[in-house]
Amino acid sequence: MMTRIAKLLLLCGIALFYTLVVFNNLTDFDSNYQFVHHVLAMDTTFPGNHGMWRALPLPAEHLAFYWGIIAWEIVTMALLWVGAWKLFRALRKPAVEFHSAKQLAIGALALSMLMWLVAFLIVGAEWFLMWQSKIWNGQEAAFRMFVVVGIVFILMVQAETE
Repeated sequence: MMTRIAKLLLLCGIALFYTLVVFNNLTDFDSNYQFVHHVLAMDTTFPGNHGMWRALPLPAEHLAFYWGIIAWEIVTMALLWVGAWKLFRALRKPAVEFHSAKQLAIGALALSMLMWLVAFLIVGAEWFLMWQSKIWNGQEAAFRMFVVVGIVFILMVQAETE
């Protein structure tokens, strides 16, 4: 039972994290918008780099990208909370039922990992050369979240025993 409770609480922790991220992005929109703006504009990358043709200079593109990230976070947050609710309801049920109840949570965790990997580490860091910026570089935070969520994902996919 302790392992099940741990899985549930860790999942709730990630759901709470996303809840705060969404709250912050909606109530302090400009702070993180500035991050997206500078990464996509590539205005703090190395001077004279040959990848500047990739830059997206238009604010409309920055807004669309930022709203896409926020939408991704909202969907992930909702799926995490629903997944946690399903785990809570199955907490005292037989192992096969608890394991079955984990499917939405596993999908939500995978969606989270994909956001950190694709949006931040691949698109932001590599395509838009975010790694070159000393000011607007979110690689460490993205990697940290990818690993934290990944550890919970690995724990969550482990088979249940009676």
